[in-house]
Parts: sequence; structure tokens; C-alpha cells
Amino acid sequence: MSLLADLPDMLSPPPMAPVMRQLALDLEPMAPTGLDQFVPEGNEELLAWLHAWPDSAQPGAPAYLWGPAGTGKTHLLRGLAQQALAQGWHVLWLGRQGFQSWEVANAAASTLVLMDDCESLDSTQQHWAFNLFIENAAVLAQQKASAEQGVAPGMAIVAAGRMPPVDLPVRDDLRTRLGWGLIFGVQPLGEEGAKAVLTQEAQRRGVRLAEGVLPYLLTHFSRDLTFLMNLLERLDRFALAEQRLVTVPLLKQMLAQETE
Repeated sequence: MSLLADLPDMLSPPPMAPVMRQLALDLEPMAPTGLDQFVPEGNEELLAWLHAWPDSAQPGAPAYLWGPAGTGKTHLLRGLAQQALAQGWHVLWLGRQGFQSWEVANAAASTLVLMDDCESLDSTQQHWAFNLFIENAAVLAQQKASAEQGVAPGMAIVAAGRMPPVDLPVRDDLRTRLGWGLIFGVQPLGEEGAKAVLTQEAQRRGVRLAEGVLPYLLTHFSRDLTFLMNLLERLDRFALAEQRLVTVPLLKQMLAQETE
């Protein structure tokens, strides 16, 4: 039986807690989320580790990715989810909005647990996360005790947050477990890396950017890629409505109208 089949019991909330919500499955957001679409600038070691997963992982030990908002942590977790599914793993995603689960045909397959926005998990979600770590330890102990070690289904946990585990505003027992495995700092992109991401996204959308638009974006706005991708999406819609080429004056016009 898969780990996901046991979720109602394993993730049962503490007394008087809100009922857990199952989110609609969303593996195809607007922006591409595969590992191959991640610009590696400054994060080559982390990306190599993710591409090599699960062979690169230490059995039973979690991995934790931390970095400022907009550095691509969610992108990397979603890319790993796609890779795990392609390799026949079940996937469970736990975040501040609840959880998502993806099951594969083999009910006895191993399970990858992904935890995002760890700094934003409420008390109930922290309870679920802690229970998953307890289950992870139990699965590892069962494997070690089995004569067929390595054949029995396994479990892996990869988490992400905006700060190192030691600084996370979560319960102490969860903070300790998030921090005892591999820890990777996700480095923000420099100007060239951010320009490459925005160029890639503009090409994917079929958006024609006039010369000077990207330098203007990177000079006048935050390098937070979540913000910049959202801005590019709004600019794309605005340009289509105006039937004009994306230029700096058009960007200024859009921003002026948004603030009216």
C-alpha cells in the first residue's frame, strides 16, 4: 500500500484544528517548471544534485533548500516532482495552502514528500509535516530490518523555505528535523541570469520585447523572479489588448493605469 493511502490517518489534525484541504492538482502552471528550465547561475551544485536524485540522496535524510523569495525554490521542487513521477514515485506536496498528491500506477512505489514555504506553515500544517518525518523514520527502520532491504518502498523528504532551518519560526521538533540533512542555499540570479530567465519566458509566450525593456526591468524593479514573471505576464496581456509592441513607454503606460 502506498504512503498516500494512509494520509487521512497520518495527517489527521490535532483536536479543534481546521479540516485538511486537498488542493486541485496543478502540474502545469503558466511558467515551465522542469529542472532543465532552471537557469543554474550560482546554483550548479544544487541543480546537479537534483538531476542525480534519488541516487544523490542519503537514505532517510531530508534535504532543505533556502533562499530569498523569488530565487526559484518552488520551481526546483516542482521540477523534482516531475522527475520523481517520471521515475515511478508517488509525490506528496505540503505547503501553506494545504497539500497536493500525485499517485502512480504502482501502489507500492516509494513516496517523495515535498514541503514548500516552511516559514509560513501554520500549527496544523506543522503537525502534518512533523508526522511525515516520523513516518519517514519508521519507513527507514522497516527497510533496515527487512531481509530485502532496498526492495521495500522508501520515502524521501525535500523541503524549502526563505531562511536556514535554525531560523524557521516553527515548532522546535520540526525545525530540528528540517535541519539535520543536506542544506543548500539557493543563490539569487545576477543580471545576466535574470535576463536569461525573462528572455526565455518572453520567447515561450511569443512576446516581442523592444530593445531596452529588459535592462529597464532589471534596473528599476526587484530581481525577485516571481515578481518579474508576474510583471511580464501582465505586460503581455496589456500589449495584446493595445495591439502594440512591448516597449518601455508601454510598460510605463500600463503601470500608470494600474495605479489610477
